[in-house]
Amino acid sequence: MEATRRTVPLGPLAVSPLAVGTWAWGDRSYWGHGERFADADLVDAFVASAEAGLTFFDTAEVYGKGESEKIVGYLARKWERPLVIATKYAPLSGRAGAASVAPALSASLARLKLPKVDLYQLHWPDPSVGSVEELTGALADELVAGRAGLAGVSNYGAEETRRAHAVLAARGLPLASNQIHYSLLHRACELDGTFDACRELGVTILAYTPLEQGILAGRYPPGTRPPGTRGQHPRFSDEALARAAKVVELLREIGARHGDFAPEQVALAWLMARPGVIPIAGATSGAQATKNAGTLALTLDPAEIDTLDHATRGFVVPRRS
Repeated sequence: MEATRRTVPLGPLAVSPLAVGTWAWGDRSYWGHGERFADADLVDAFVASAEAGLTFFDTAEVYGKGESEKIVGYLARKWERPLVIATKYAPLSGRAGAASVAPALSASLARLKLPKVDLYQLHWPDPSVGSVEELTGALADELVAGRAGLAGVSNYGAEETRRAHAVLAARGLPLASNQIHYSLLHRACELDGTFDACRELGVTILAYTPLEQGILAGRYPPGTRPPGTRGQHPRFSDEALARAAKVVELLREIGARHGDFAPEQVALAWLMARPGVIPIAGATSGAQATKNAGTLALTLDPAEIDTLDHATRGFVVPRRS
């Protein structure tokens, strides 16, 4: 389908309007790799995504303790057409600040078995490991060295984003992206100034957890929750799920108007309609990946976008206590 072949800009790159998230790939304790899905399911998810035109894959060194990078790298090397691969540096306690960025990237590239990563991101800010300026400076060094194509940050607020942007701009380099939690049920970035700062600076928002781990797909009505640690998050409280259920019903109504689009596809389409936003949708099966990719064939009417906007404005997912 031609609609699935369109692209959007990420700095100088042209990427798919929807990225593939691989947090679950290789993660056994939280996501249940090996129990709830198998290696073959991830191969199916990768192939279905790439064949449908979703060629932007996001991973991180801490996903599955490095296993996600290994899986993504293996599959990317087998694929004969160009892909965009993003990974992240984690400012873990005990790391030597800026001096740890280069060896961390070396380890990521070794797991990926790639000579270069298209987008290298600072996973979250932690002043105890290194200042924004120090870590961003080290990130810039990797771009200059040619081991990373673009620089990004993740979980950075408005002020931190501006500081990182300034460090890179002083060296003639762009800050390509800020990867943050953003969905119809979690619009904190609009309230704290991060969304506006990214728009002002030309920084693309990569929206993670865009479906609130299946809630916006309608998989968890009030009184249900996923098994294990994941189900203990406050997003799965009865109160939070009751509020989400009203949004899911609205998503179903809008999807039905366009034919047979699922609630999660409408939720992703709403994010893709936001200026400068690329959602990152996880997939652990071929069917899930195919459904995600099908979102690219859906264009919401301005009135539908406004309806969803007004119905969820100010929503924030509760934090862990």
